[in-house]
Amino acid sequence: MREDQSYCPACGARLVERPLEREGLVPYCERCAAFRFPQYNVAVSMIVRDERSGRILLIQQYGRPSYILVAGYVGRGERAEDAVVREIREETGLSTVRIRFNRTKFFEPSNTLMINFTAYVANADAIRVNEEIDRYEWFGPEAARRNIKPNSLAAEFLNAYLDDTRE
Repeated sequence: MREDQSYCPACGARLVERPLEREGLVPYCERCAAFRFPQYNVAVSMIVRDERSGRILLIQQYGRPSYILVAGYVGRGERAEDAVVREIREETGLSTVRIRFNRTKFFEPSNTLMINFTAYVANADAIRVNEEIDRYEWFGPEAARRNIKPNSLAAEFLNAYLDDTRE
């Protein structure tokens, strides 16, 4: 059981693990007499592609030198697909033409389910980044593969996408 999920979110009592049919061991609050399924964050990660050139957008953020993918958290009650469009618009000013789901992966360090999409934009030249982005660059697919932060979840998503599409 994760340390940050060892107490009941309703009453604060320490949770114990108890077997639940077809679920295995699940955190349980003896005070509330209720199972407390693990909670986690949900975020989207986007391979942003210029529809005309096929180039891929990589960004640098928060003073870090490595290139990563555009990403952001899904708001409560928000569809992941809507978060893709919103995050791209907020961070880059670009309008998303269409999106395609790629894959998911749970990212333990931030307790986050990451959902990766490819998002196509019509006019890469219209980019107007906000204060969250320090630097950006459009790369061809193989250059994007070479420039993305090595051994990162962003690289894992990008490489899997490029290997699947063989572009």
